[in-house]
Amino acid sequence: MGSVKAWFAYWMHLVDDAVRSAEGGLLGFEKITRDFSGRKKVESELKRSEEQFRILVQGVADYAIYMLDPQGYVSSWNLGAQRIKGYTQQEILGQHFSRFYTEEDRATKLPWNALDIAAKEGRFEHEGWRVRKDGSRFWASVVLDALRDDDGSLLGFAKVTRDITEKKEAQRKLEQVREELFQAQKMEAVGQLTGGMAHDFNNLLMAVLGSLEIVRKRIADNPDITPLIDNAIQGAQRGAALTQRMLAFSRRQELKIEPLDVLELVRNMTGLLQRTIDPSMMIETHFPLSLPRVTSDQNQLENALLNLVVNARDAMPKGGLLVIAAELRKIAGDETDGPKAGSYVCLSVMDEGEGMDDATLANATTPFFTTKGVGKGTGLGLPMVEGLMAQSGGKLILKSRRGEGTTAELWLPVAGEWEIKKEEPMEASPANGGLFNILAVDDDALVLMNTAIMLEDLGHTVLQAHSGEEALKLLEDRNDIHIVITDHAMPRMTGSQLASAIAERLPGLPVVLATGYAELPAGSNNDLLRLPKPFNQSQLAAVIAKALPRLR
Repeated sequence: MGSVKAWFAYWMHLVDDAVRSAEGGLLGFEKITRDFSGRKKVESELKRSEEQFRILVQGVADYAIYMLDPQGYVSSWNLGAQRIKGYTQQEILGQHFSRFYTEEDRATKLPWNALDIAAKEGRFEHEGWRVRKDGSRFWASVVLDALRDDDGSLLGFAKVTRDITEKKEAQRKLEQVREELFQAQKMEAVGQLTGGMAHDFNNLLMAVLGSLEIVRKRIADNPDITPLIDNAIQGAQRGAALTQRMLAFSRRQELKIEPLDVLELVRNMTGLLQRTIDPSMMIETHFPLSLPRVTSDQNQLENALLNLVVNARDAMPKGGLLVIAAELRKIAGDETDGPKAGSYVCLSVMDEGEGMDDATLANATTPFFTTKGVGKGTGLGLPMVEGLMAQSGGKLILKSRRGEGTTAELWLPVAGEWEIKKEEPMEASPANGGLFNILAVDDDALVLMNTAIMLEDLGHTVLQAHSGEEALKLLEDRNDIHIVITDHAMPRMTGSQLASAIAERLPGLPVVLATGYAELPAGSNNDLLRLPKPFNQSQLAAVIAKALPRLR
């Protein structure tokens, strides 16, 4: 049986020492051989692992991973750092890492404080703005770890930076949407409350104004009494104007939307506006030669412009220049805080007054918010203007800075093609000489009595009902009623529901809806004659005249 010899290569550590006699003669050599194969394998694997880790770190593109020496100078640089910060390895090695920070952070020593904290506590974490090579900023999430050797000596720092600008922007937008939703809910709640209050005030003012008007007609001119009545009427009318502002804010005011010429409107108001401001102020108008017509309510737009001029006057106690301007603007796409896409005439009022700080500007259109003294402002002027613009399909935009004045812009939609409806001719009924049997319906006893008194004073015969159900029963029992005048906001059966029931049972019987609200519930008959609340006797007579052609 033969023998097999195998040869194996191995890594060894070899030491050769010369062996000499006492006299120094060479006697031979001593050889020591150690097998280092295992150790060499471990070293090779460690080197390969370190190289793999280096390649891994260098290849990471979404994170900036680099090393700093104990003083904060860059000693390594990966692909992610180059992509995020914009510097190549050759440009940045040996540079201090503070160059990535903003001037504001460098002024507060944030980079050096970060090194101190990491050295003391082992780690520093932070989020903030960082600067790229091109000067642009990004929002960064930073982790800085201290590196120490076995005896605890500080070797340097490992730094990892993430660009989370998109995440930050997404969070900001989410917070903005939440804030807008909260504001919308708050304004909706305030709007509902304000609209309800305005409705109740309208009913009260109806009774006051109507009664005062009849008393003023029936009493002989008395210098001791009639001035007091006139004063009371003016006070009630101011209260009515306040309710109109409340309804405008809550967007429940009834508007007469029609094409308007802004240039003519401002020109006709010049005298009034000049009397409104102080002699130390001057009004300038900047208008092009021609502008397209806009759609809005003329009376309310005049009130809005007057309100803005009064605000400008109050903002310039020492006088100054007030500029009213208009120009055609076109918006290509819907804007977050601006008008929707379309064509507009931007009517602006600009003053040289004190201006508003950011907090005041943010609350300027909040209902009942005012910077004026007690008794000098209701806090409903700008909310009324904003509500009018919203109902008209436009937008109110306020621009102001403290010490630099204020500009209020009314973005009014350009009018399209409008069909001008011809008013139906008014004709009286010869059978009764123009006097009718009128059914008045209202759940408020004061308002109902007041309406009945005004109608009787006009010569009409009045029947009264306190609810829709009671009104229908009266119509069943009688066939000589010519017109029905009903309140809209009634419990159980609204005025519009009553009108629908009458249309089914007695088609052709004119129904007049008395309401201060602009919008009626879905399904309501929008062809009904409307009587705005609070109304006076002349408005009542006018709507009856409009109802004449509809008599069955």
